[in-house]
Amino acid sequence: MLLSDYTSSRDNNFNLLRFMAALFVLYTHAFSLTTGQASSEPLRVLLGMSLGDIAVDIFFITSGFLITSSYLNRGNMVAFAWARILRIYPGLIVAVLFCVFVVGLWFTSLSASEYLTHPQTYKYLVKNITLLGGVEHYLPGVFTDVPWKGVINGSLWTLPFELKMYIILAVILFFSLCIAKYIKFLTLKNVLLTAAVVSISLHIVNVIDPFLYGNRERFIRLFSMFFVGAAFYVWKEHIVLSYKWFVLAVGLFLLSMLSQNFFIVIYSVTLPYIIFFVAYVPSGVIRKFNSFGDYSYGMYIYAFPVLQILVAIDPHISVVEIIIYSFIMTLVLSIASWHFVEKKFLKMKDNYGFIENIIKKSKLSIKCSDIK
Repeated sequence: MLLSDYTSSRDNNFNLLRFMAALFVLYTHAFSLTTGQASSEPLRVLLGMSLGDIAVDIFFITSGFLITSSYLNRGNMVAFAWARILRIYPGLIVAVLFCVFVVGLWFTSLSASEYLTHPQTYKYLVKNITLLGGVEHYLPGVFTDVPWKGVINGSLWTLPFELKMYIILAVILFFSLCIAKYIKFLTLKNVLLTAAVVSISLHIVNVIDPFLYGNRERFIRLFSMFFVGAAFYVWKEHIVLSYKWFVLAVGLFLLSMLSQNFFIVIYSVTLPYIIFFVAYVPSGVIRKFNSFGDYSYGMYIYAFPVLQILVAIDPHISVVEIIIYSFIMTLVLSIASWHFVEKKFLKMKDNYGFIENIIKKSKLSIKCSDIK
């Protein structure tokens, strides 16, 4: 069957996929935070990338696919933006407040009054609840005696990148749909496919022979994963999901682990196909996971501070112990985040009329007819 045969249904395994990806991130951080070294995760030694890196790629591939679907099905840029805000910010704001006024206040080496009046406390608060200008990792006097010193929630670094992908995608979607009326080749399908192929190629070359570093390296990697997902959605009528191709993709994926350079090429090509096959084809009992809710975001944004808490309490905790304890604690927090925060705000995603009224009154709206 074609990928397009599955996408009209909400009965899929994306919740389970993202939940597993969040667990992969927790697993990788368990090694890093107990030893203080990112290289301590076994898979990183073998492949040059950790299970957490693979998990982040899974997040961005699925996000590119689902976000593109969301916009094209709604056909409304305001609704698109409002839905994205509701998905990211309510849960994030509560998590940041938890880190500042519960975790930070409890574990700071400063007095309560010093901590609450320190400028860094509010720099952390404001930057991380807005995501403007990146994220802030440090709270004054907090986690200064653990192996991974001073970092409160290292997982948040991906969120500003995700926001950038939303904005870039929105711009591409809007202008492609408009300009295609005048330049036939610049269809949305061709533009997204070009963006995916070029960025994946740059990412592969950069891994084999680095020329981009730091945030530039992270940007091209995450851009490539996000827009591969977007390209898969707009080309869904041409993608066959079959067990034969799935087994071949998994076989090549495993075989490529024999060489790091070979791995990055095969990994980049096969991972998206494996993800969407697993997301749509396996059914039956596995689909019952959807009845629990989408706990992946909560798992992602709470796991890192929970791990730091456990290391701060018991500096000699083993990797196995911290994985078990942090999973239980983070799962409780993610369940609470989903049912009491995220789910409630997501019910408001159709209430975007007030934003449209503001735009109309301010005369900021742009229509395709305005583009020549």
